[in-house]
Amino acid sequence: MPVPTTRRLRRPDGMELALTALPGTRGGVVFAHGFGQTRQAWAGSARRIAEAGFECVSFDARGHGDSAWRGEEPYHFEPMVEDLVAVAATVGPKPILVGASMGGLLGIAAQGGAGAPFGAMVLVDVTPRWETRGVERILGFMRAHPDGFASLQDAAEAIASYLPHRRERYRTDPGRPERLRSLLVDRGDGRLRWHWDPRLLDDLTPDIESHQPMLLDAVRRIDVPLLLVSGGESDIVSQETIAEFLELAPQARHVAVPGATHMVAGDDNNAFTRHVLEFLQSLASEESRP
Repeated sequence: MPVPTTRRLRRPDGMELALTALPGTRGGVVFAHGFGQTRQAWAGSARRIAEAGFECVSFDARGHGDSAWRGEEPYHFEPMVEDLVAVAATVGPKPILVGASMGGLLGIAAQGGAGAPFGAMVLVDVTPRWETRGVERILGFMRAHPDGFASLQDAAEAIASYLPHRRERYRTDPGRPERLRSLLVDRGDGRLRWHWDPRLLDDLTPDIESHQPMLLDAVRRIDVPLLLVSGGESDIVSQETIAEFLELAPQARHVAVPGATHMVAGDDNNAFTRHVLEFLQSLASEESRP
């Protein structure tokens, strides 16, 4: 089984990013998480993909998890795109991106710009245009607990209320609250808060839709293989946004995971990872053809 290593990547502005790497010899895969998540969201998928021989690198975006937070300085979308490009450069030439939600949007912006760092991309329940109501639901949950939680169990209950389709899983798995520990942090007052900077909400979300024209234009310029994995019950992407994406990127493939919401990898990690591995294997097969 591949043994993970952790390291820090220092950016020109002094910010440091936390990375976890799993060795492999079949090419590199970079995992970029969604808004408010951490690199732990990829732990299961990265392990299985590394076991298949691929080098896997996941990282915490700035303001998330173990990466640096900005303090009083504002967050901006463009430096986060540059962070992703820098992480990709540590993996080798033209790695494959697996990007969920925010991570996928950063990848679209990076690939549509100069340099095009990726050889192929997997976008996880994200298209360059999205359903506003679904985004508002997510942001509402992220703003709902500014004072944090008294215990891991309280946090688990909040998530179960937000994700009712997972309630039975939480109810029957007594170890589930403990596994939330990596997503929470005690800032010194005994309360557990999400492991991301709440200032991200104020800095990045008010004008989020202003990025859509740029992202739509970026998709038109992407010419590498693309796979869109959507949740069959997602309220972030829709048949309309998926159809628009496939028209803009005719080389793209699409697969929906039945019963999964926007949190595809968490809702059905086995199905999600299987689709990603099948895509990676298909790329390897195409490269080996004479």
